[in-house]
Amino acid sequence: MIKKITPQNFKSFGHIIHHPQKDLHGRDKNLFHIVLKEEGTVGWRIAYLIVRDRIIDKLEQHLETFESFEPVSGKALLYVAREKDPKQIHCFNLDKPVILDKGIWHGVVTLNGDSEIKITENANVDCIYWELGFCLNAGHKIE
Repeated sequence: MIKKITPQNFKSFGHIIHHPQKDLHGRDKNLFHIVLKEEGTVGWRIAYLIVRDRIIDKLEQHLETFESFEPVSGKALLYVAREKDPKQIHCFNLDKPVILDKGIWHGVVTLNGDSEIKITENANVDCIYWELGFCLNAGHKIE
């Protein structure tokens, strides 16, 4: 089942990149909100991902970095899990920018042609891979 991303259902995986009080103020002033701040000195990088996979058979994990997924074009699905348990894999329609917490298993597939995603993460990233033994695919209905 593919879920729509909301602050409530995504909070156990990370953060939505948005301003939570956008509608509480008039439209006559700028609004600024720090979504996430990591303490200490860590270099970072911005990457641009073109997703062409419609099927994946593994997820990846980064223990030392948050990671943003900011959709630019196309339609993509984001698979996430807190634990290495196939029953705990959740699928979200990646229709808004999000930040994954450190250690979240994740993978992305496209629904139509190329999907383009901006990624921000630590400058140096170590990947751990989870070979699923089955495939996750874009052939789902979005609720």
